[in-house]
Amino acid sequence: MASSSVSSHSSGSWTAKENKAFEQALATYDQDTPNRWQNVAQVVGGKTTEEVKRHYELLVQDINSIENGLVPFPNYNANGRG
Repeated sequence: MASSSVSSHSSGSWTAKENKAFEQALATYDQDTPNRWQNVAQVVGGKTTEEVKRHYELLVQDINSIENGLVPFPNYNANGRG
């Protein structure tokens, strides 16, 4: 059975609301921000510093896989069926 790296890690699943808060926190607290992960965890709520850091690491892995062509794009044709 295939599993998503984000949903299979030990911190559990992330809701759409948590992911949106995570994205907004990343935009607010860049890599040069002191205590970045503590700040991000506080914005997200309900997640530890380690959980948000791991979530970020998995996001970076996913982006790298896409950019390196390791994730196939859907094969859409002209009539909208894939």
